[in-house]
Amino acid sequence: MTANRSPRMIFVNLSVRDLKRSMEFFSRLGFEFNPQFTDEKAACMIISEQAFVMLLAEPFFKTFTKNKICDTSTQTEGLFALSCSSRAEVEQLVKTAIAAGGKPAMEPQDQGFMYGWSFYDLDGHHWEVMWMDPKAAAGQQ
Repeated sequence: MTANRSPRMIFVNLSVRDLKRSMEFFSRLGFEFNPQFTDEKAACMIISEQAFVMLLAEPFFKTFTKNKICDTSTQTEGLFALSCSSRAEVEQLVKTAIAAGGKPAMEPQDQGFMYGWSFYDLDGHHWEVMWMDPKAAAGQQ
């Protein structure tokens, strides 16, 4: 990134069948929503100051694409990875997601310096939750 360019923001758009239920699910996982960009058709879930997930009700989502919406019961449209500050936070987030109605995806992956586990949300979107040792991330292993 050049010195003159500010950091880019990212908005991941996901279709959801029941917006209110999806918002309740992600609220239970500790996420908040920006009310300025949330209404009955869409909700702006805050990941960080630069990253957001737009949960779009299916009819509204369809207005942004000519393609069919992915059938997440048989296909994966992407893997959405979230970092955590500890292994314990990874486990807590996945367990909370499953208790809130999500489903287990892959078994936990432990590589020593990195730990991850995953779940499917209410609409079948695949979320990877991971922790990486800060020393390994800085190349100091």
